[in-house]
Amino acid sequence: MSFKLDEKTLQEDLKYTGDFIKVVRSTVELPDGRVGYRDIVRHPGAVAIVAIKDNGMILIVEQFRKPVEKILLEIPAGKLDAGENPMEAAKRELEEETGYSCSNIQYLGKIATAPGFCDEYIGIYKATGLTKGETDFDDDEFINLKEFTLEELKDMVRQGKIEDGKTIAALQFI
Repeated sequence: MSFKLDEKTLQEDLKYTGDFIKVVRSTVELPDGRVGYRDIVRHPGAVAIVAIKDNGMILIVEQFRKPVEKILLEIPAGKLDAGENPMEAAKRELEEETGYSCSNIQYLGKIATAPGFCDEYIGIYKATGLTKGETDFDDDEFINLKEFTLEELKDMVRQGKIEDGKTIAALQFI
């Protein structure tokens, strides 16, 4: 047996507008005809980069994440600016956060980060042919750059030392 699953949006009310996210309350018609409500974070989307040096080392950024109150290890990533080409955004974020530029970049796939309450998708890219340059952090960004082998990263995931979802998902593409 198969069920109809789609929900029809009847109304959407803006509840909050931040620097780059919006929060809306959607009134929906459920598959069985009843009315339900969904609180949704609207996000412009993002990119994340698995940057692999010629020696096989993968660049990882270490930064404090306030929502979880801890320092996390992650692949470089960032949000899309309005109208920005995702591949260009990936190159920009790589350079801003690591100081490296790349001569090769390849789209690997995308992930829905938290589809129960957020519409954000992150495009995952692989960057190779890296050349060291200068970082260009945002004013409120404080990042340490680390390097690990793929096997070290996979071990760190298994040990719970890497908790970031986009990083764990991206390693599956490599």
